[in-house]
Amino acid sequence: MSEHKNQPFLNRLRFASAGIAATWRSERSFRFQLAVLVCVLGGLIALRPEPIWWALVLLTGGAVLAAELFNTALEHLADHLHPEVDPRIGLVKDCAAAAVLVAAIAAAAVGIALLVHVLARR
Repeated sequence: MSEHKNQPFLNRLRFASAGIAATWRSERSFRFQLAVLVCVLGGLIALRPEPIWWALVLLTGGAVLAAELFNTALEHLADHLHPEVDPRIGLVKDCAAAAVLVAAIAAAAVGIALLVHVLARR
């Protein structure tokens, strides 16, 4: 059984924090995506939209960051288990990167919809 299973909540929180920290250190795209989310949150504060828009932005922004964390985990696992170049491993990595792209496009679409909504109110 994994040493991470059935641990107290604070221990599991430390494991998760370690994963976020490792991704922060190793992935420029994660740092960029987090910076974009912080800027978007600043925009939300300035625009003061309805709570539903906050929820949509936070959900899609969180989905982008979560997808990037999954992508990073998958890449590290694939590289560890199969360090040689292999087209099947390449396809796995490409699909994981595509998942991040799809989440980012969805988040951008929510941002555009928010801007259209705000501009229509004025």
